Amino acid sequence: MYPVRRIASKRFTGAVAAACGRDESGIIGLVLWGEQTERIQVGDIICLTNGWCRRRNGELVISTGMDGSLVVLDR
Repeated sequence: MYPVRRIASKRFTGAVAAACGRDESGIIGLVLWGEQTERIQVGDIICLTNGWCRRRNGELVISTGMDGSLVVLDR
């Protein structure tokens, strides 16, 4: 996980952090918002629901966005 930074925009004000997730298929970028930046630890197994997936600089990035949720399944 990269260092947490604070942002302020029309849609969101608070903490944001970038991280990497991985499974058998490879590595993916992950954007963490607000309290997610404090809740997630390196090595956690998570489930992301109703989020979004985009390409940024040719790489896939996922996030819960405004409507999704993130649950820690195992530490």
